[in-house]
Amino acid sequence: MTHFPQPNPQRRAPRIHLGGSVLALVMLDDGQRAKGKLQTISITGGLLRLGKSLGQGDFVEIAFQTQSGPVHGMAEMLSPMPATRDGYLQPFRFVALEDEHHRALSMTVDAVSDKSFQGIRSSQWSLPKSI
Repeated sequence: MTHFPQPNPQRRAPRIHLGGSVLALVMLDDGQRAKGKLQTISITGGLLRLGKSLGQGDFVEIAFQTQSGPVHGMAEMLSPMPATRDGYLQPFRFVALEDEHHRALSMTVDAVSDKSFQGIRSSQWSLPKSI
């Protein structure tokens, strides 16, 4: 079954900052392919560094490997950011992912988010003072 990620307007999906450490393959409608590097990823989309920007509104297939397995889905390209010496930064949003690919992406985002959580440890909690 296909999963159609829906952003939650009340809560932004957690982002994982990858800094270009994960390669991604982008396949365009006309059969051309572009290679990019994932800068940021979430369960609703991400940010790619590309050598050449793609058109806002272009529908593409994006594929990359995670620690939980491959992710391959349909995405809509959003407005590219101005060029840097390393290329273009271009955000995208997922529009459709097969269940197994959505599961791999969710497991990866959850695992990295859990590792980076720096909340108060239970040993640092204290009981409220009685009044």
